[in-house]
Amino acid sequence: VQLVESGGGLVQPGRSLRLSCAASGFTFSRSTMNWYRQAPGKERELVATISSDGGSTLYPDFVKGRFTISRDNAKNTVSLQMNSLEHEDTAVYFCNTKGWRDYWGQGTQVTVSS
Repeated sequence: VQLVESGGGLVQPGRSLRLSCAASGFTFSRSTMNWYRQAPGKERELVATISSDGGSTLYPDFVKGRFTISRDNAKNTVSLQMNSLEHEDTAVYFCNTKGWRDYWGQGTQVTVSS
């Protein structure tokens, strides 16, 4: 299993950023996919989940209405569109899928700062 995130960077508060994750080594189209984040000194937390067919998504309240997860099963990619970014969204963002164990990408840094 390989998960490779991209799209992170430095962005001003209120602006948008789109993260992508390229997946390989497993049956992507049958797998629920997740985005997590981890800020310095804090535990890793779930920010979005999408079902295998993309028909169902889940978000915690602190990103609901601002973040949108999507997937392309033809390209084995999952994306996270982040709008109205806040300082508190600063973290390393990880792509994740759960099989025999949790599988993680290397993460991509998102920094929200003016």
